Amino acid sequence: MSDNRLGLAGKFRYLAERARRIDVKSVAERAREVHEQHGAWTPRVFADMLWSAARHDVAFQDYVDYDFAILSKEERATYMTHPVSMQLAQRFARKDKRVLFENKIEFNKLFDRFLKREWLIVEAGNADAVRAFAEKHGTFIAKVPVSHMGLGVRRYHAKDVSDWEAFHRGLIERDELLLEEVIRQHDDLAAVCPGTVNTTRITAFFDGAQVHVLAIAQKFGRGAVSDQMSYGGFYTMLHDDGRAFGAGYDSHGHVHEKHPDTGFPISEFRLPLIDEVLAFIDEVARVVPEVPYVGWDVVVTPDGPVLVEGNWGAGVYENKPSVTGIRTGHKPRYKAAIKF
Repeated sequence: MSDNRLGLAGKFRYLAERARRIDVKSVAERAREVHEQHGAWTPRVFADMLWSAARHDVAFQDYVDYDFAILSKEERATYMTHPVSMQLAQRFARKDKRVLFENKIEFNKLFDRFLKREWLIVEAGNADAVRAFAEKHGTFIAKVPVSHMGLGVRRYHAKDVSDWEAFHRGLIERDELLLEEVIRQHDDLAAVCPGTVNTTRITAFFDGAQVHVLAIAQKFGRGAVSDQMSYGGFYTMLHDDGRAFGAGYDSHGHVHEKHPDTGFPISEFRLPLIDEVLAFIDEVARVVPEVPYVGWDVVVTPDGPVLVEGNWGAGVYENKPSVTGIRTGHKPRYKAAIKF
């Protein structure tokens, strides 16, 4: 493996762009939020957030989410941050291969054998095929091919459709061109939130020989079509054996000791079939070696894990010390595997 150190030129470009786009009001609001959470003096937090961004590649929201106000310098250094993750993604993901992850239709074509569910492309003249697919599955998912943060995903019921030609036309007009069978999740996941298919985000790096699992996060929904935070979802980090670090949390200041809808204690969650999940990731992460750093979303079903999507801009899911009592993050694992 070649030298993976993050280049200074890339970092300076990032800092210059960040400085150009900085929203002082937004930073001030986050500083006040930290004050409310931890009692830290707002002006000091404001200055520390700016310094941490410039010197240590800490996004302002990372500073809030990972409780940097209560951590020592050494503890902060163990946390992976979004700017560092994006620099790694930009460095390692070959540009001509990124579309395989950005476009859900292209992704489904390539990773079809790992999806383990039926899917259909909506195109001109196939209203009858859409109807047959919908009536076979009853409830189904429609996706915009290129979208982010769970947006552009809708859930439909065949019984609600009376005019299939009009429905088909509407799908095309809304760019909802990918239909998928609804995933049946494992009972242990349904016990936490039965109304949403709850995904597991596994961030991994393939070094050409070995697949390294860097972090595992379990996302939970609130009954909506997606478990993303934009739909009210939250997450907890998982140990390598599938045990939850502790309660759940999101980037909006909400902490969930129990799932708000079912009362399930999040700290007691344990991902089923964890050995099968890790073996599954070891296989899928080798399919596109030109994109070695990926955030994989999988769902554990009664028959084993299935793939939902892969994100070449892997993003970051991290431990929140004020919730779990654990004051370290996952960055040492990233550095050991990627050697940056």
